[in-house]
Amino acid sequence: MPVVHLSPRPTPDGQPAAAPASSVIAIDNLSFAYPDGRPALRGVSLTIAPGEKIALVGPNGAGKSTLMLHLNGILGGRDAPVRVDGLPPTKENLPIIRGKVGLVFQNPDDQLFSPTVFEDVAFGPLHLGLPEAEVRRRAERALAQVGLAGFEDRLPHHLSLGQKKRVAIATVLSMEPEILVLDEPTAGLDPRGRRLLIDLLRDLPWTMLVSTHDIRLVSELFPRTIVMDEGLVVADGPTAVLLADVPFLEAHGLESPFGT
Repeated sequence: MPVVHLSPRPTPDGQPAAAPASSVIAIDNLSFAYPDGRPALRGVSLTIAPGEKIALVGPNGAGKSTLMLHLNGILGGRDAPVRVDGLPPTKENLPIIRGKVGLVFQNPDDQLFSPTVFEDVAFGPLHLGLPEAEVRRRAERALAQVGLAGFEDRLPHHLSLGQKKRVAIATVLSMEPEILVLDEPTAGLDPRGRRLLIDLLRDLPWTMLVSTHDIRLVSELFPRTIVMDEGLVVADGPTAVLLADVPFLEAHGLESPFGT
């Protein structure tokens, strides 16, 4: 199946909207192989406009995590064809890029390591050298955004998985990024925790790229979906169109949210 190109979004009067004049993420023909020679990305190109919420789906080994790690410079070098607000990932730009792109890992224990929730959420702003009052303001605001105000003195390892995931998101929100990149945010959650997290992601006003196997989440929350397989972007377009093509989904290891 060829790549599905996004149609212009309609305006309230029904006319096509103008194409976005800028992008927060622009990737042009990105390829990457690991030291053992295994190719992980093969000519990936995409753009993300301010305010978009996009799902990134595909089977295990498709290259999704590798792509996400390029977005804030964890992988890739200074010559990688990735631009964040127009900035290339040079050594000088990496601190700026990492401030703009907040990455939330699948396992929250990879991001939570302090004795209390407050210390975890305040860690980033504190190491920016911000005044104590600003650090506290950011931490308290981030916890309120994820519905965990009052959890400041709780021990992270005593929290439920869903609460840990929300704290991990708060650690990123406290840095006030422009784009959130999340890896499998609903993995391992019970129905109540999953619903709380979905409602949280819906309400957050940030640009968002979410890698997930949760196709029902994709259908409910993301207007645009990018499908990857074997290091390639095999489709990029309106979620409703892609998820209605059951043979295409099955060909790329995905399930229809509507059953078969």
